Amino acid sequence: MRRDEDEERRQFSEYFAARRELVRRTAYLMCGDWHWADDLAQAAFIRLAANWHRIRDPQAVDAFLRTCLVRAYLSETRRVWRRRERPVAEPPDLAGLDDDAETMARRLAFTQALRQVPPRQRVTLICRFYQGLDVAETAAALKCSEGTVKSQTARGLAALRKILGDTVPSLVNVAEGRA
Repeated sequence: MRRDEDEERRQFSEYFAARRELVRRTAYLMCGDWHWADDLAQAAFIRLAANWHRIRDPQAVDAFLRTCLVRAYLSETRRVWRRRERPVAEPPDLAGLDDDAETMARRLAFTQALRQVPPRQRVTLICRFYQGLDVAETAAALKCSEGTVKSQTARGLAALRKILGDTVPSLVNVAEGRA
């Protein structure tokens, strides 16, 4: 029994090391605050660790972790104190203007616009465009119907278009870091 536990801990540690930054960045896109993103990622990994021994299909680990992250975020947005809190993020210090200045400015504008989109629409957009999930996979992650995913995606994109104007066509490129 002891060897099985050690092996499970080793497997979880390897998985955690490989996915930690991706989950943290995804959480940041959802909430727009690095400290809150750390908390969300931690909550998702704690839930995964508690259920690690139950996972039979290694292919399902990413989906389970994604679901844990989305549920943690949506749960936090429902808290009254979270709605009253107004985090103010300062833009990162720029050493100087170079070829990447335009790309960084677009990413910053996109991130700020994404924060203005309602939470469920934001999570739907992140699942669809940042994580590359199709409608069915997004519906499974959010525990909702495919129609809801489609309507939330449409509403979220409409909100981004209203905020960003003509820069929305590069939405997927910015979200995936190809801008």
